[in-house]
Amino acid sequence: MHSFTGLTAKEVQERSEAGQTNDHRLNPAKSTATIIRENTLTLFNLLNFLLAACLFAVKAYSNMFFILIILFNITIGIVQEIRAKRMVERLTLLAQNDITVIREGEKQRIAPDKLVLGDTVLLKAGEQIPSDMLVLAGLAEANESLLTGESDTIIKKAGAELLSGSYLTSGQLIAQVERVGADNYAAKIINETKAAKPIKSELIQSIQKISKFTSLIILPIGVLLFIEAFFLRHSSTYTAVVASVAALLGMLPKGLVLLISIALTTGVLKLAKKQVLVQNMYAIENLAHMDVLCLDKTGTLTEGKMQVENLYLLAESYRETLPDLMTSYLAATEDSNPTAQALNAYFGSGAHESAKQVLPFSSERKYGAVAFENGTTLYLGSPENLLPAEEIPSLIQHYQAAGLRILLIALSPSENLEQPTNLSPIAFLTLSDPIRENAQETLNFLTEQGVDLKIISGDNPKTVAAIAEKAGFVDYQKAIDLSAYTEEAKIRELAHTHSIFGRVTPQQKKLLIHELKSKDQTVGMTGDGVNDILALREADISIAMAEGDDATRQIADVVLLDSNFGSLPAIIFEGRRVVNNITRSSGVFFIKTIYSLLVSLFCILTVSTFPFIPLQITLIDLAIEGYPSFFLSFEADKRKIQGRFLPIAIKRALPSGLLVLMNVVLVWIFGQFFLSALDARTLMYYLLIGISCYAVFKSCQPLNPLRFFLVVTTTVGTFGAVVLFHSFLSIGSLTLPIFGWFIGFMIVNLLLWPPLARKINNLKLAFL
Repeated sequence: MHSFTGLTAKEVQERSEAGQTNDHRLNPAKSTATIIRENTLTLFNLLNFLLAACLFAVKAYSNMFFILIILFNITIGIVQEIRAKRMVERLTLLAQNDITVIREGEKQRIAPDKLVLGDTVLLKAGEQIPSDMLVLAGLAEANESLLTGESDTIIKKAGAELLSGSYLTSGQLIAQVERVGADNYAAKIINETKAAKPIKSELIQSIQKISKFTSLIILPIGVLLFIEAFFLRHSSTYTAVVASVAALLGMLPKGLVLLISIALTTGVLKLAKKQVLVQNMYAIENLAHMDVLCLDKTGTLTEGKMQVENLYLLAESYRETLPDLMTSYLAATEDSNPTAQALNAYFGSGAHESAKQVLPFSSERKYGAVAFENGTTLYLGSPENLLPAEEIPSLIQHYQAAGLRILLIALSPSENLEQPTNLSPIAFLTLSDPIRENAQETLNFLTEQGVDLKIISGDNPKTVAAIAEKAGFVDYQKAIDLSAYTEEAKIRELAHTHSIFGRVTPQQKKLLIHELKSKDQTVGMTGDGVNDILALREADISIAMAEGDDATRQIADVVLLDSNFGSLPAIIFEGRRVVNNITRSSGVFFIKTIYSLLVSLFCILTVSTFPFIPLQITLIDLAIEGYPSFFLSFEADKRKIQGRFLPIAIKRALPSGLLVLMNVVLVWIFGQFFLSALDARTLMYYLLIGISCYAVFKSCQPLNPLRFFLVVTTTVGTFGAVVLFHSFLSIGSLTLPIFGWFIGFMIVNLLLWPPLARKINNLKLAFL
């Protein structure tokens, strides 16, 4: 290596003060402040806090218990996201290594973020490039697959450019830092992902639709109810506010929002035990809905590392000495590329012969060589680059035809390493990038589940197709080289006609994902390099391997901590469990939303008081909605998701919601003649509980021991609590006449529910 002195201490200080340092975190993930803001400042939370403020203003503190549900929900969301963020940050810290710089003629080890513009850096095989640099001296090979997706290594010598994020696989270099921080190539790609990715969640979108609709009607209905109570019925401010807030409070499905958070968080914790880090808990839901999955080749279908399959001798006399020759060759070259690592794993280590000259393996010439002190030169490389075609042994040609990678081992008396002559082939190796153990099983599962599979890679499409065939990929013949296409319209068209895309740029990957999404499909993407970041940000669900690039982990919705592609079925099943169980319970939660709106309109038309208070509604939230649905959410349910959540939920809730309205209207009419105001309110509340408990019974069908237990304890527990604490709930005691009215009404309700449900089930509800 040449003699370099590097920067002086004064120059380093000046450039540091000028901001010309590499201290720029390639972190496209959310900040803690953003996480807190996104989980707190929502329309749903705003509406609930406004209602709580109204109750607080009139000192109706006992009716404010519902706000604990909102605070608990906010806390769950914040804690989960911050926990995932810190886990990824720990992974990043573990991956960071110091580098060697030359300053004032001395070598120093510093952190990558301490580099300054113009620093002289000493790089050797196995080290990652921390900043864009210009090679000053030396010869090495760099792997830029994390940036380009191209797995072939690239020769780097004086005058060549090194890109941050790539790493050296062989040789040594001295290079000068020419770009730092945000000016680096990798940083520019990552900066395109700075815009926040909107959450795609049918569950949350359904809640947002209800919240948006409620926000439009909540103010006028609230004002009308308060005016009627305060000015027309001359109620006190306390009574007018409590009654009005109760009507509005019931329209917001607080319990459902909390159930969604708890169910998803439970899924996140269960997956964590399977080495799956979920950063965006709604990704679990999206995976359950996934229509298309775009796969990266290396590290997804394959293990991302070479291995020696077999050693075949061509000269039997070298059976004993060949291992020593190979370990001596490997010790002399000091290569650390995947091929060298595979050879080291196969032959072991330890030099038995001293080396005079070394020619590092090069992907350009496809061979390397070492001249030993004993006068023997060993060559290792592709048969085509070492031997004339007619001299390649037929056995090697046989294995080449089978698609295996071959490395020939040959000896020569010549020490002119650049020009191999008089070669004597003594053996050859077959190598492969192993297909992941469960890759075929996982691909078959995804295909059976109706997920359309695409492989998008920066590598040669023929190589990708061969690996896809080995992995059991059905459409491995539909491969295309995207480097030949530049027109956006054509690339969009190809997205639907082909299954394997090779030589794909980061921008083309993003375009392919965008096109697939434009057909109203839920698109997932797996990746591990900077070249995948744009596509991962574009995808509905982004899945990164822990072994991949730092920024890729930061941006992904899901990180496979053991880089195990076979974890996908478990994630999908977890998503199905969550969505199916929430959908089953959703009919109970939306009953309150429906009857609160309808009963409020009835009260406005009849100038009457809303019959329930916030405390009564909170009891139903906890005992009838929350308790059974919480335990039901843990049940296993691997069924495919059928239909859209909101229409299904509303259809299940409508029969009960309409029956509550009918009961309230009838009791109000009878109350004008046969019941006191207190008895009417008491009967209405008991009927509300009865109809809601019946809805729980319907949601638990078909019954099993757990569901039967939940139905019984929900019904007995809720009625028992009301009987015991009726005065606290501002209703009367359960007298024999009220009980008689209750039984009569419930018999009618049970008879009306089935035909009403059948008619409602036939409705289209396209507007939802």
